[in-house]
Amino acid sequence: MTAPNTAPKPASTVVLVRDALSGEGVEVLMVRRSAGMAFGASAWVFPGGKVAEADADPAWDDHSDGSYDHYDRSLRIAAAREVFEESGLLLATRDGAELAAEACTAFDAERGAVEAQPKLFINLVRTAGLRLTLDRLAPFAHWITPTFEPRRFDTHFFLVRAPSVQVAKHDGREAVDHEWVRPADLLERRVRGEAKLMFPTRLNLEVLARAANSAEAEESARARTVVTVEPLVVERPDGKVLLIPAEAGYGITEERLGNVLG
Repeated sequence: MTAPNTAPKPASTVVLVRDALSGEGVEVLMVRRSAGMAFGASAWVFPGGKVAEADADPAWDDHSDGSYDHYDRSLRIAAAREVFEESGLLLATRDGAELAAEACTAFDAERGAVEAQPKLFINLVRTAGLRLTLDRLAPFAHWITPTFEPRRFDTHFFLVRAPSVQVAKHDGREAVDHEWVRPADLLERRVRGEAKLMFPTRLNLEVLARAANSAEAEESARARTVVTVEPLVVERPDGKVLLIPAEAGYGITEERLGNVLG
């Protein structure tokens, strides 16, 4: 199980949370990838994707908050863009106020165009008089795809409390379904064979399931030291396993390779 040592591509993933409607714990926005996707086909994932060249445009300095170096800003711009493309939610304000559902719906027709040409996202934000609220994004995790994989990503996970009045809608292309779900419920569905989860998604859902509400989830994320996880493959007498660092805080340090996607 070897492959060329391809440099991982920068990517951003967004863990959107809200207080559970039941009043217990949090709900997280998950989207289900199309069965035709080359990576994570049919899996339930957090919205996200690769960083585009346009996400590093210095012009974003005038249309987003916070003080970041250009690489960190590009990760956060990519996070906001992917959330818009895949769910229709806009992590932005207009004149200091959060956007209402009707305002976001007006941009639905532009989601496909932004997906095809990420450089159009800054045009949308500029023309609409918006400002991206990048400070809302709390670093949550950092995973690098193992070297044996042909498609490798250097993925930064950000947690953000979802806009309170906007309505999520999957794009119908990369994301064929979406759901607000309690992490523990989705994890149980995986055990029953009713939901496919990639290994990093599963472990981050387990962390998220510990939170009593969305405020606690954000507070915990901002207090936690993010440890980079680049799993290593090790041969055991009973088969191959992936090793991850204990200091990453997931409560496990290895997983059988056969359980990584499922």
